[in-house]
Amino acid sequence: MRVLVTDPIADAGLETLREAGHEVETAYDVEGEALLEAIADANALIVRSGTDVTREVFEAAPELVIVGRAGIGVDNIDIDAATDHGVIVANAPEGNVRAAAEHTVAMAFAAARSIPQAHVRLKAGEWAKKDYLGAEVNGKTLGIVGLGRVGQEVAKRLGSLGMDLVAYDPYIGEERAEQLGAELVEFDECLERADFLTVHTPLTPETEGLVSTEEFERMDGGYLVNCARGGVVDEAALAAAVESGTIDGAAVDVFADEPIDADNPLLAVEDVVVTPHLGASTEAAQENVATSTAEQVIAALREEPVMNALNAPSVDESAFPRIRPYIGLAETAGKVAAQVFDGRVAEIDVRYEGDIAAEEVDLVTASALKGVFTPLEWQVNAVNAPTMAEERGIEVAETKTRQAEDFQSLVTVTVGDGDESVSVCGTLFAGDDPRIVRIDGYRVDAIPHGHMLVARNYDRPGVIGFIGTVLGDHDVNIAGMFNARETFGGEALTVYNLDTSVPEDVIETLESDERIIGVRTIVLNGTGE
Repeated sequence: MRVLVTDPIADAGLETLREAGHEVETAYDVEGEALLEAIADANALIVRSGTDVTREVFEAAPELVIVGRAGIGVDNIDIDAATDHGVIVANAPEGNVRAAAEHTVAMAFAAARSIPQAHVRLKAGEWAKKDYLGAEVNGKTLGIVGLGRVGQEVAKRLGSLGMDLVAYDPYIGEERAEQLGAELVEFDECLERADFLTVHTPLTPETEGLVSTEEFERMDGGYLVNCARGGVVDEAALAAAVESGTIDGAAVDVFADEPIDADNPLLAVEDVVVTPHLGASTEAAQENVATSTAEQVIAALREEPVMNALNAPSVDESAFPRIRPYIGLAETAGKVAAQVFDGRVAEIDVRYEGDIAAEEVDLVTASALKGVFTPLEWQVNAVNAPTMAEERGIEVAETKTRQAEDFQSLVTVTVGDGDESVSVCGTLFAGDDPRIVRIDGYRVDAIPHGHMLVARNYDRPGVIGFIGTVLGDHDVNIAGMFNARETFGGEALTVYNLDTSVPEDVIETLESDERIIGVRTIVLNGTGE
């Protein structure tokens, strides 16, 4: 597989990819048409913040499987376009967390003690000791906007130095905040109570300009630190607030436009400490994000779950072995259900029973949707299947119950149009041996493999023999057969595993017999697929 890397990453990441057998091409200066040409036959793309991955990029890359961001922020990647094209977007949120947190702490001290300003003057020969009266952090209140990975690490470090912690984050629970020693408050209260305010949010339409003139007035003194994303803090408003004394100072590592222009207002204010986006610039952090990104690219190219996928269901690495066999099983059940069902799919229900119901099954459900949509000849994978269902107005439901009557775990995929439906149940024998065990309530024991035929018929003597004879007359060999019936003499359902496909004229011959209610052919790629 070909992996294109358009922003510099640590050699450790490149070597990880090569050791996995992939062709790695580095092209650090491509943009515009050159980028579209370079990406045309790439299977994976690795970027940092320097490459804009637009909709045009995805349109130019039909073989693209994954875009890996060697870092946290993905505002340079059009995730909606990636999803539309079935491309995974994954980042490396853990690799530079410690580095970013440590830089945030360093910037807080630099601003509070005027370290860079004093350094410059001393280098110039001035002993300006009396000009700088710093602020201690002990006993002060730290306001944290965004208590995610980096925010939590900052809380641990500055909390241990005697700071009181208040935090604003609508997506974190009080219990987790309490574990960190932080009090969850509303945004305005966080501003008003903070002696130091540190920002740790992604840049989104909702967070752009989140901290501006009004917010600085609410702070009424204190220091602001932004080592998260440029654009979250209004730079002109920040410069004005520090210049006027509305707040005491600031430290900024990220900017709305990078590299920054020489006329950026923050550069002209002495009490604003600035660094050129150094938050993740440590040797350890760069190696961590590079290898983490490479490992996720390798997983995606192997069609394995990607742990930090942002637009596809992901799963914790420790839980993956428990759900892995059910991914293929759910996809198979979806394929069978879609091919047995004779109607327009308007509803899909995925039900989990038994042990599997205790697991995180988003990825399994997405695979079931992929299975349903694949026979419809939609260009689908686990990335875009949920979006595809939503766009087409297909209702998707997921249900769980720890009770399972006959099996340790059972996955059932039901497709319907609001009036009629078909349900297919699958389970695993001996740990990872997939079986279809029910079709529309009929108990079977079918091996999901290759070509299959599902026949509904009246339970009368000679029907199975008739089907076997017709198939044999047309050189269609039966590899296995599984029969079930409602009642003696009632309706029955039989599943046949076949060595070859079934010609259309054979189907017509079978359905012309009055004892046969209907016949459906099923095509699978292989066992459990």
